[in-house]
Amino acid sequence: MRSFFATIASRLRRDQRGATAVEYGIMVALIAVAIIVAVTFLGTNLTKTFHDVGCKITNSTTGDCAAPAAPAAG
Repeated sequence: MRSFFATIASRLRRDQRGATAVEYGIMVALIAVAIIVAVTFLGTNLTKTFHDVGCKITNSTTGDCAAPAAPAAG
């Protein structure tokens, strides 16, 4: 009976599949966080860029495309 438990314990010590799965899970989570941060950062910049390009293409100076007001002198 003791050799049975010794064999199972020996197999469990050699089996690294669980640890590898956890490592891959952590890597996937970190990559996902990096992608979310990059998309969030680039998304706001891209929105402004496309808006500016759209205003220049239509040559519009009204509404959202109006130039910002000059600061008041004084």
